[in-house]
Amino acid sequence: MNGFKEDVRRAVLKDARTLHAADVIVHSHAPLSKALLKTISKLRSDGRIQAARIYEFYSVVRTIDEKASLLSHLKIAEAGYPFYGKIVLGSGRSFSKVLAAGKVIAEPLLLERLGLKIGDHLMVGDRKLLIADTVKQEPDRPLSVFALGPRLFIHIDDLHALNLLGKGSRSHYNCLIKVDDAKKINTIAEELRNVADSNAERIDTFQTARSGVKRFIDNFLFFLSLTGIFCLIIAGFGIQSTLLAFLDDKQTTIAIMKTLGASHRFILTNYCLAVMFLSMIGAAMGMLLGWGIQFVLPMLMTKLHPAKILPSISLSGLIQSLFLAGMGVLLFTLLPLSRLKNIYPITIFRKEPFPASKKISEIGAVVIGAIFFAIMVLWQLNDRQIGLYFILAVAGLIFFTFLSTQVLLTLLKCISFPVLSLRQAVLGLFRPQNATRLTMITLSASLSVILTLLLVEKNINATYISAYPPKAPNLFFLDIQPNQLTAFKKELGRPTRFYPLIRARVMRINNHPIDHRAERRKKGDNLGREFNLTYRSDLLADEELEKGQTLFRSDWSEPQVSVMDTVTKMHPMRIGDRISFDIQGVPIIARISSIRKRTQSNLSPFFYFVFPPGIINKAPQTIFTALKVSQNAMGKLQNKMVARFPNVSVIDVSATLKRFAAVLHQLGRIIRFLTSFSGIAGILIFISALLATRTTRIRETVYYKILGAKRYFVLSVLTIENLTMGLMAGGLATFVSHLLTFMICRYILKIEYQYFLKATVEVMSLTIVVILLIGLGAARSVLVQKPIAFLRENDDE
Repeated sequence: MNGFKEDVRRAVLKDARTLHAADVIVHSHAPLSKALLKTISKLRSDGRIQAARIYEFYSVVRTIDEKASLLSHLKIAEAGYPFYGKIVLGSGRSFSKVLAAGKVIAEPLLLERLGLKIGDHLMVGDRKLLIADTVKQEPDRPLSVFALGPRLFIHIDDLHALNLLGKGSRSHYNCLIKVDDAKKINTIAEELRNVADSNAERIDTFQTARSGVKRFIDNFLFFLSLTGIFCLIIAGFGIQSTLLAFLDDKQTTIAIMKTLGASHRFILTNYCLAVMFLSMIGAAMGMLLGWGIQFVLPMLMTKLHPAKILPSISLSGLIQSLFLAGMGVLLFTLLPLSRLKNIYPITIFRKEPFPASKKISEIGAVVIGAIFFAIMVLWQLNDRQIGLYFILAVAGLIFFTFLSTQVLLTLLKCISFPVLSLRQAVLGLFRPQNATRLTMITLSASLSVILTLLLVEKNINATYISAYPPKAPNLFFLDIQPNQLTAFKKELGRPTRFYPLIRARVMRINNHPIDHRAERRKKGDNLGREFNLTYRSDLLADEELEKGQTLFRSDWSEPQVSVMDTVTKMHPMRIGDRISFDIQGVPIIARISSIRKRTQSNLSPFFYFVFPPGIINKAPQTIFTALKVSQNAMGKLQNKMVARFPNVSVIDVSATLKRFAAVLHQLGRIIRFLTSFSGIAGILIFISALLATRTTRIRETVYYKILGAKRYFVLSVLTIENLTMGLMAGGLATFVSHLLTFMICRYILKIEYQYFLKATVEVMSLTIVVILLIGLGAARSVLVQKPIAFLRENDDE
């Protein structure tokens, strides 16, 4: 996994310039400031840089006959774009020669959805444009999961004729810069930062900019680290179990060596060397397996990552893995090896289990292991807060499964079963070196994680994709201008609520200024971004007051604002605090009058900041609305509204969620593939337990046969034993996974929890079948054992 992370990072770094198509990237949600434009112009005239303006926004494009329309991602580019990488067209021609005023280059999906072909015309805003070619590949294309519509390239000379960018319109205003002297990239970027508006304009180099690809990769690799650590912990228990079985088998040999005068140091050195040899073989096999997986993962990520990931042997990944392997072996073999001193020569004549460690040794081993685990988590994750949460979560999961396993086994031991085969099968779970407890803990812990991931994915799919919420709106009309509102209502012809939208930044809370750069470095939502404000005098249907008696107070004369409880988690706030906003250059200070919360998580519109009417009504704004429309009527309504109001964007949320579901399913497959290794570790522990108890099982079988038991009876005892273990491990994993899924759905995702009986039964059945097959495979050598042959080989019986 470390090697794959290095492969991905190398691919991203190698293609960093290409992914951004420039050396320096200037980004803003509003037109670039005059000071910044002046500096760019001067650098350009001095010959130090080349620059290309880029405008990106969503708008609905239509066929000439107005019978079909489609939300598309418009990219309006100035000559020179892209500075790095190549845009591949369907015809193979040069992008700069094809894209010209009056012409567009479209993604094939756009033509397919609208039933058009190259040479046809389409309407974009108020402009009729010719489809000149199709685009097959572009260097700085973001991940498709985040794209709401197919791409359409338009020449910058057509921008004003489109008449799509009004006051408050949602658009990305970018400027891509190529620096003639590569050594001065950071110097140029710093010059631009000095004149840019730090609250609204962001200046990045190709190395520091976080594209959609980079954000996705960072999050995916972060989860990959979590998965790797979890698998390593589960595998550690397997190492310990296997070594216990190995040393138990060697008790007589160790006792004879001590009888002949071997010191404890000699014996410990001997078995440490044996462990080291076995560990080296295991590490080599692990490296080969890991390198093989490095070829599999890029294939699973083909549609999710545009850069070509080439598997290679990473020296740093190899060193890290060897270090973790060595430390893991050391920690998980410490306890079994410490028990060697408790083996005495008298063991030759006694039949007793492998001696247990002293309490203080066990506690010491657990403490050392916990410290190493914590250090490893913080080292791999490089995020103390998330690392702490992960440590607590894994510790809680293992502790809970341990406690539950202990309770189940204790109850099972107390029950008196009337059927002999059932009674003997249950007693078999408690034979010396059985590892029943450890097998159940590892299997149930790993299976609960796998099943939880599957159930959460299915709950998300069921809530938002398969069964779209019946009352949730599925069609959003955006960027309605205030002067269009009356005509838009009339043309729409149905009652719906309209929401004013005003863009602003939070500048200060009380006397504490907001550091926007520091805020943007935080994980999750933060106060560094631009917010959408609105004004109204009432609560929405899915809102209620968490703090405050009314939405706004009548006894306050100063400007007021109601905030969502989510905002108070980004920064401490309470009623009476004052928030300073910058509304497109105009400052306003408002006092918090109430704190709201949502009563349900759905797709209905909501705002973090709500003002009373009359405070910000005159600020530059756009209006949007959301309504529920049947699929049959959606196309006709969209075409009618866009034909009358070309600047209005229409988003079909249900279609967007279906695309998201496809990506979510692919991610789910990758995650389950990685997490399955923890389940494999649990199965290996079970196999080692069977090997450790093979002699005991054969002895029991011989006694059964001597006492007259048939082969069927012995087989039924072994089958019931394995079935009981499978049922308990699967049942415990099912309980834990459904508990975790319920908590995630109810308290994190805030969606309705569904139990998905079929998926649960499938996972549980697979667990039971695997355990039964492995158990019966091991039982075969036990069943064929002849009593007389066993007694001759073991004359002490």
